[in-house]
Amino acid sequence: MEVFEAIKKRKSIREYKADAVPEKSLEKILEAGRLAPSAYNSQSWKFIVVKESETRKRLAEAANNQSFLAQAPLVIAAVALDPDHEMPCGVPSYAVDLAIALDHMALEATEEGLGSCWIGAFQQEKAKEILGVPRDFKIVALLCVGFPAEQGREKSRKSADEVVCFEKFLP
Repeated sequence: MEVFEAIKKRKSIREYKADAVPEKSLEKILEAGRLAPSAYNSQSWKFIVVKESETRKRLAEAANNQSFLAQAPLVIAAVALDPDHEMPCGVPSYAVDLAIALDHMALEATEEGLGSCWIGAFQQEKAKEILGVPRDFKIVALLCVGFPAEQGREKSRKSADEVVCFEKFLP
């Protein structure tokens, strides 16, 4: 599959089959995240792979009872190790770095015939407690991964004219 095809094919999946994610697929997904660029190439992150059913159930509760999080055979928590660092432009680097890494992972999951869903709606402190994440770090997002039991919703996107400007910002 070409990258652009994976981009077009990727959807947020909220219903998963019970089948385990093959280890080779998981290795490729994690490698895609590891290879992602980061500010100053610092890779100030950890990825926590959660396979254990009870932990996924507790994470689903911490994620406002989104039950599909417990249904997915694995969840990857993206943890920022330096959440106070800002790039010279004033933007926190951890948010950008881990967004790129998670997107690489989601696209590789698509390549592997798997579905994924990026979860940002969760209680930070509760999730940190469940996963043993130290206080000074920050969980940026959770990524569910598994074989889809649904097709996912069609994506609606704005036209290029609505989101692209050339040379200067135009409202």
